[in-house]
Amino acid sequence: MIRRAVLYAAVSPDEAQLARFRAFLDRRYGEGIELEFRKSALYQGGFRLEVGAEIYDWSTKGRIRQLRDALTQLSDEKGNIIPLLKESLADWEPQVVAEEVGTVLAVGDGIAVVSGLEHAEYGEILLFSRGIRGMVQELRPESVGCILFGDDSLIAEGSMVRRTRRRAGIPVGERFLGRVVNALGEPVDGKGEIEADGYRPAETPAPGIVDRQPVNAPLETGILAIDSMFPIGRGQRELIIGDRQTGKTAIAIDTILNQRDKGVVCIYVAIGQKMSSVARLVDTLRKSGALDYTIVVNASAGESASMQYIAPYAGCAIGEYFMDRGRDVLIVYDDLSKHAVAYRALSLLLGRSPGREAYPGDVFYLHSRLLERAAHLSEERGGGSMTALPIVETQGGDISAYIPTNIISITDGQIFLESSLFFIGQRPAINVGLSVSRVGSSAQTKAVRAAAGTLRLDLAQYREIEVFTQFSSDLDELTRRQISYGQSLLMLLRQRQSSPIPRHRQVLMLIAGMAHILQEIPKEEIPAFTEGMLDWFENTYADLCESIRTSGQMSDEEKARIRSLAEQYLHSYLASHREES
Repeated sequence: MIRRAVLYAAVSPDEAQLARFRAFLDRRYGEGIELEFRKSALYQGGFRLEVGAEIYDWSTKGRIRQLRDALTQLSDEKGNIIPLLKESLADWEPQVVAEEVGTVLAVGDGIAVVSGLEHAEYGEILLFSRGIRGMVQELRPESVGCILFGDDSLIAEGSMVRRTRRRAGIPVGERFLGRVVNALGEPVDGKGEIEADGYRPAETPAPGIVDRQPVNAPLETGILAIDSMFPIGRGQRELIIGDRQTGKTAIAIDTILNQRDKGVVCIYVAIGQKMSSVARLVDTLRKSGALDYTIVVNASAGESASMQYIAPYAGCAIGEYFMDRGRDVLIVYDDLSKHAVAYRALSLLLGRSPGREAYPGDVFYLHSRLLERAAHLSEERGGGSMTALPIVETQGGDISAYIPTNIISITDGQIFLESSLFFIGQRPAINVGLSVSRVGSSAQTKAVRAAAGTLRLDLAQYREIEVFTQFSSDLDELTRRQISYGQSLLMLLRQRQSSPIPRHRQVLMLIAGMAHILQEIPKEEIPAFTEGMLDWFENTYADLCESIRTSGQMSDEEKARIRSLAEQYLHSYLASHREES
């Protein structure tokens, strides 16, 4: 309990002034506070009153700091602060407010333990010496644990810490498009400072049920296997999961490339990636023209665990800025396995008890409060959406491990990439049996839904037959036809990286494949046949292709016509090859 207060001033107060100080202390802290005066030339024209960890700084320096803090929070709807500055300077009067100050007890490994901040809140930003910021992550009876966003060697034990009463956040705005920033929103691409339109907390509550609407608008990836069997809707959370080097990031980047000219803002959050990998990715986006509508948030492997921990929340805050303005947003978290490792390191350094499988027990809450912020907002909230594609790395294909099962239970489906399929050349290496989209066909256009038909079921049956017949040499004709059909579908679904397929081409490919047309072609010739058929359709029946591309609709008559035309092209293809042979 506080029993003593210290008053610093350049001039000794008279009895009347001391009486006013004692009356203030009695009202604020109760009776019985002992007041001690210490003369100091540092406080000319004012005073400094210390009551435990709270400080009332009425010196010239303290009043200037009040004005500075007030001005830093100014901004109007257009980001213009000049009129507000004039108004604030005319109306501003200094206030006698308590400034809570603490002392650093220990610092190291990106962690600081601070005493004296009795009213500090979880997630609040603290200001250390040399301008370094930290965030409260652990509240204890006698101290506070903070993670640091800066060089901890610049902080010494015994130095002072000041509360800011602000939560961790990031600057946001339209000018962030096309830029690469760190987890604090600072540019790292060498293109100069970014003029922000506002400031958003890194962590905010997820939209409630009333503020959401059903996920029913497709967000097309341009990847045939996904758009036909595991469609992703705007506002959905679809997990991309698989072993290392199986094409997880490639799927996310292809999805970003496919959003060109579709009005979707894309955010790529790199967590614990090598700088060279991020540089190559940014170069790919730039060459494809996708960087213009993309923001890259990079917390590389060389940065502290604190920066890797806050990065996905910072990226999500940027996405919410656009979503709240009625825009559609796609955000990729690459990857949350490394995010969990960074959080685990911070937790153990803060002295928290490890939970199941040596991870903190609240790692589920760590990712759920991030992914729940993805939503399709109601029309009353502007109708914007944020679609999340979290990436998780497995070890040996084990999707039953701690982190994978956590995130599978949070998301609306998963795309599982299998190493064995990748190594035999099936790209993307999607396991049809373990992958799922819980939104389903409601996130598909009618044309793609009608063209896909029973594709997933047919592939599952082929995989089952293949397992039982791989050691058999005597197969009946029906089984041979089923195997041939399944192999033709797998060849149809093979796709080159960074080559998203437009909607009308997907529909044409699916109708031809489901009509068993590709079975008549040798397996190695299917890619060339398909490419030639699509070019023929676009050149000869451009109106039909344009109708499917723009409307997403397709009648039964149009489907039958496409099938008939595909068979016609097959006959001409086979006839020309017979003549050549």
